[in-house]
Amino acid sequence: MKELDFIKSNDFKFKKKYGQNFILDSNILKKIVDSASIKTNTLVIEIGCGAGGLTKLIKEKTNLFIGYEIDKDLEPILSTIDSNIIYDDFLKREIKKDIKSINYGNLIIIGNLPYYITTPIISKIINENLNIDEMIIMVQKEVGDRFLAEPNSKNYGSLTIYLNYYFNIIKLFDVSRNVFIPKPNVDSVVLKLEKRKELQKIDDLDLFFKLIKDSFRQRRKTLKNNLKEYNYKIIKEVLKSNDFEDSVRAEQIPIEVYVRIVNKL
Repeated sequence: MKELDFIKSNDFKFKKKYGQNFILDSNILKKIVDSASIKTNTLVIEIGCGAGGLTKLIKEKTNLFIGYEIDKDLEPILSTIDSNIIYDDFLKREIKKDIKSINYGNLIIIGNLPYYITTPIISKIINENLNIDEMIIMVQKEVGDRFLAEPNSKNYGSLTIYLNYYFNIIKLFDVSRNVFIPKPNVDSVVLKLEKRKELQKIDDLDLFFKLIKDSFRQRRKTLKNNLKEYNYKIIKEVLKSNDFEDSVRAEQIPIEVYVRIVNKL
């Protein structure tokens, strides 16, 4: 791979602060890009272009592309692949401004997201209301487990509900730690996040997400103990009507019941 040659020949110094781990296996890169529903009029935003392995394959499918790479030391290799790469922190950009001059049909985001900023990146995409169609992201396996968790499991939490409110989340495939340079301490997973065409109706979205966060404040406590500041009489009525006992814990309750609770409140 040309990117690997660049890294070796230039004695590239991987920066731990950016969570840099580049994939060596071109077959996995191809699987990632092929998993996306890219058409000729699709704008693809790549978060974290790295050494350009994914970038090259994306460019084979569409000319509508914009990438973000925080490490300017990678510009010599990335500039040979595409000129539409912004060398800046994705979290600090106004994405709508960056893409406003691009005429596109649908929008897809692809990225290998470092563990420590996975949630902030996805939250930014949601909060900026980018109107994406889907995201294909690689995340640390334990993070993926939280995204995919079902009620009554240890990984099910406020983050699970937050993301599943906006997206239908599909596991595509696992990725071994052995295909990265440098080799991380954990395996990864590739997920597809499809934007839900219709969101569940919630009267107060801010209250909903606050309630979810408060519900999981102390996982070992019952919902009643975590939500003392709320009108628990109303909450109890909703729980009872959905066949939940007063001793129920937050991880036992599906998203649609939380929606009913907040709408009643």
